[in-house]
Amino acid sequence: NVSSSWNVGIIDGLSGWRASVDDVPADTISRRFRYDVALVSALKDLEEDIMEGLKERGIDDSTCTSGFTVVVKESCDGMGDVSEKQGCGPAVPEKAVRFSFTVMSISFKAEGEEDAVTIFQEKKPNSELSCRPLCLMFVDESDHEMLTAILGPVVAERKAMKESRLILAIGGLLRSFRFFFRATGCDEKMVRDMEGLEAAGSTYICTLCDSTRAEASQNMVLHSITRSHDENLERYEIWRTNPFSESAEELRDRVKGVSAKPFLETQPTLDALHCDIGNATEFYKIFQDEIGEVYLKSNPTREQRRSWRSALDKQLRKNLKLKPVMRMNGNYARRLMTR
Repeated sequence: NVSSSWNVGIIDGLSGWRASVDDVPADTISRRFRYDVALVSALKDLEEDIMEGLKERGIDDSTCTSGFTVVVKESCDGMGDVSEKQGCGPAVPEKAVRFSFTVMSISFKAEGEEDAVTIFQEKKPNSELSCRPLCLMFVDESDHEMLTAILGPVVAERKAMKESRLILAIGGLLRSFRFFFRATGCDEKMVRDMEGLEAAGSTYICTLCDSTRAEASQNMVLHSITRSHDENLERYEIWRTNPFSESAEELRDRVKGVSAKPFLETQPTLDALHCDIGNATEFYKIFQDEIGEVYLKSNPTREQRRSWRSALDKQLRKNLKLKPVMRMNGNYARRLMTR
């Protein structure tokens, strides 16, 4: 149950952790806001935008007290090494994780109308100025158990918000808001962690379908999204109980790479980093072909392509100070695409 009291500030992220003789004490620190309180704060900050949006759409704000829908984008990512180089602070993990959210849009649907009207749209959805921190914790993002324990209460509050309505005074009137959460701000590593999948080196290469590396190499075009959060939960139960008394390899094949309990539903997406890498990879190939004037050659040899790549790497090193890389990485891709 979510408390009706909303004037709550920063709380201990481990407040739900039960320390007893049998339980391991939490050797970490976490601070967070309560989810409903953070959403109230975000909507109050957007009060002027909401009223302005109603006015621009020609909607009488005195009649619309219900029918508001808020789409929230959630993000969760590791912050890297945050250890003290000197000092004698508490013994906590040297890495940190940040869970945050962004109000992407607010729409209003009047009674009797089929279509909703968007009254607010975040103009800079990827800006750090629109991204609101919800929970900060000293934890390695690879530590599934610790991440599950700390974010468990956040997920419970999120579920409560999905299944209820928030009544909030906006523009002098009480208005009812419904929330839709989209966990699209997670990279592949975090998606695998939250959905209980094996790490990135797994045979099961995709977080969206059941393809193995061998299957994916044979079929690079036709794919469909077949995984779901509910199915991952069912597969975890099979992994945990092994109801058919199968061998480890047979069981792994049955659950398609699920090896831990999923705790937060994520949406299929491609994050900005991998968009950059994908774009840079394609442009890198185009630059090579332009150097070798591939349009004049029907079937260039491997040696010719190697010489083109060498010439391109030489130019990139000279003009952009980019050293050749065996595999396209994020920093290389960003510099290549922004110069």
